[in-house]
Amino acid sequence: MRGDLSLATHALVFLDHNARKVSSTELADNICTNPARIRKVMAQLCRAGLAVSAQGAGGGYTPIESAADITLDAVARAVNEKLISSTWRSGAADKDCQIASGMADVMDDIYETLDEDCLERLSHMRIGDIERRLLATPHDGTEGRTRQ
Repeated sequence: MRGDLSLATHALVFLDHNARKVSSTELADNICTNPARIRKVMAQLCRAGLAVSAQGAGGGYTPIESAADITLDAVARAVNEKLISSTWRSGAADKDCQIASGMADVMDDIYETLDEDCLERLSHMRIGDIERRLLATPHDGTEGRTRQ
C-alpha cells in the first residue's frame, strides 16, 4: 500500500467535519504531508465524484453533500489503492519445476482474492463512521493525534 487510502480517508473526514472549502495547504498541515501529494490524491477523489475542487485564488476542496455516506471501498477504488499486494514474486515462469514456474501466478491470485475480500469489508465502513469514532474518543496528544 502507498498510503493513499489513509490520506484520502483523512482528507474526506476532515472536509466532512469542517463543511467548508479547505486549501491543499491546510489539508497537508492536518494530514502531515505536503500539498503536492494532497493535490494528487484530491484530484483522484474529485474525478471519482467524492470531493469538489475550486481553482484559483481562494480555491480549495469541499466535501460532496453526502460525504458521510462515502464507503471506504469507494475511496480505495478512487485512489487505485491495492490493499494486498507484493512487490516481489518467487520462482520464474521459465523454470522446469512446476512449483518454481507457477508459484508467482498462484500467489498473485491469492493476493487478488484477499484484496477483493478487503474491499468487501471496506464497503461496510463509511466516512461518517470514522468521524463519529474519532470524535467519540478523546485524544490527549500522547498518541500523536489531536482533536480538530
